[in-house]
Amino acid sequence: MSTSTGTWTTVGALADLTPGEGRTYVVDGRQVAVFLLTDGTLRATDAICPHKGGPLTDGQIDGTVVICPLHQYAFSLDTGTCADGIGTVRVYEARIAGEEIQVGLPGER
Repeated sequence: MSTSTGTWTTVGALADLTPGEGRTYVVDGRQVAVFLLTDGTLRATDAICPHKGGPLTDGQIDGTVVICPLHQYAFSLDTGTCADGIGTVRVYEARIAGEEIQVGLPGER
């Protein structure tokens, strides 16, 4: 399986996710947070906040941002940027394939 940038990796069952919450998976040695939005779509980012290492997976979802539970920095689930300028998180492609969750990892460059 491949994406436009690399390969798809199955990380778990869709039933493992609750709408409006995230879950961390280890994908190719990286901690990736996968979020099931209330509209039924998936988003995936690095699971660790670049500010102080907070667990983004435990953050609150507000629209298409995740708010770090440690210091309330908001990161876009679409771009990974933080309006406060403290850094960005990597964003990954994510999809639902049947009843499975898949994350697209970038190809090696």
